Amino acid sequence: MDYLSYEKRLNYVLELIQKKRFRSVEDTALKFGCSTRTVKRMLSHLREKGYDVRYDRLEKKYYIYLPE
Repeated sequence: MDYLSYEKRLNYVLELIQKKRFRSVEDTALKFGCSTRTVKRMLSHLREKGYDVRYDRLEKKYYIYLPE
């Protein structure tokens, strides 16, 4: 995967999380045709960029934490 397509996918993952439509790492990996580890790396890269990506175990979804 080249850098531009990776960045597009990373932005798409960010958009899904912001719109609360990111279902699971497994579903996203199937959609992108990559491994679950790659999607987990994408989440890690978003955290490195300054997004506070968290997982809610009760609702079983990722979200971006915004302190009040």
